[in-house]
Amino acid sequence: MIAFLPFLVVALALLGAVHWYVWRRLVRDVTAAGGPARRVGTAVVVALPLLSVAALASGRAGAPFLFQQVVAWPGFLWLAVLLYLVLALAVGEAVRPLLTRWLARRAAATPAPATVPVPAPAPVPVPERTAEAEPKAETETEAEAESKTGDVVERPVASEVSRRLFVARVVGGAAAAAAAGTVANGAYGVLRGPRVKRVTVPLAKLPRAAHGYRIAVVSDIHLGPILGRAHSQRIVDAINATQPDLIAVVGDLVDGTVENLGPAAEPLARLRARHGSFFVTGNHEYFSGADAWVDHVRELGMRPLRNERLEIPAGFDLAGVDDVAGESEGRGPDFARALGDRDRSRTAVLLAHQPVVIDDAVAHGVDLQLSGHTHGGQLWPGNLLAELANPTVAGLERYGDTQLYVSRGAGAWGPPVRVGAPSDITVVQLASKQA
Repeated sequence: MIAFLPFLVVALALLGAVHWYVWRRLVRDVTAAGGPARRVGTAVVVALPLLSVAALASGRAGAPFLFQQVVAWPGFLWLAVLLYLVLALAVGEAVRPLLTRWLARRAAATPAPATVPVPAPAPVPVPERTAEAEPKAETETEAEAESKTGDVVERPVASEVSRRLFVARVVGGAAAAAAAGTVANGAYGVLRGPRVKRVTVPLAKLPRAAHGYRIAVVSDIHLGPILGRAHSQRIVDAINATQPDLIAVVGDLVDGTVENLGPAAEPLARLRARHGSFFVTGNHEYFSGADAWVDHVRELGMRPLRNERLEIPAGFDLAGVDDVAGESEGRGPDFARALGDRDRSRTAVLLAHQPVVIDDAVAHGVDLQLSGHTHGGQLWPGNLLAELANPTVAGLERYGDTQLYVSRGAGAWGPPVRVGAPSDITVVQLASKQA
């Protein structure tokens, strides 16, 4: 915990700085000081990050599941909005001075309204008066002097202050609209459910009998306080519609305990495949009680592969290893146990949640590794960060004689939003070079 404290301090300081910037651009710069709009805006900017922290911490803190559900939607969605709001405002910083100068030049180039001098009226004879009756001379007003001389007193049409306010409102409004539209579209993609992709993978040692064998690969379902039973049912329906030979669930099934999410996972019992459904742990299972979930998925009809291997009747080996996060509980990946004594003349397909174990897969002669974990970056430009931590972020790549396929996942962690990385279920069709 002590080692984690500096990171926590930096993260909270960064969160505070970002919200101060958002408050400055979207509240202070566009509202009147002391007005109700500024008070409301300030309250919102203070409340939203508190909801985000609550959404992030409530699950780990063991808060009641109802409380997790209440804070999850606004708290997690705000994090996604905040990301794209800051990016849009950063672009707005470049636009702001250009728009201000354009408005100033436009105002300067606008000709002043023409005035027509009004001739002075002819003098009217005034009878002489005594000094006692003579009225005191009054000071002429500016308007009277103007009417007499025909001159116009110049007044600014739009002050520099009003131009700045106009620019602040235009840039802030555009940034807010862009962020809200981006997040709304990304949330719709997640809640609609994953799309099915099809990938053909040729394998040199695959027997002719296994040519065309179809494995439905699904990862990162992330059942939790936001994505629940309806999400599970959409995934089951999509997988079953492909009529696969085998189903591989490669980790991060849940974000919560069996007690809270058991009902949400129930539709998974209706998965159907000729050779069954298989499951390996992901890192989030170890935040949620991995052993309890392994037992529960077995009750749902899936077979967990915990550092073990079995022979598939079509003529290849299927192996699965625990996630590297399990090392903290003494149950990390054990490649020697899963693959050490196998016949290397047979094709081996490995289920492993994280792509980072590809080097071990290569060393043990695996022909195809199926993984998830990255979400494809989930929220652009998150893919750039994912590339720093993973050998492959999404899709099929070759590492020596081993091929690695990484799914972008069927759900979402944190914000139920995807931008630039749509969710997927992949049907991997194996192809024999002997066919």
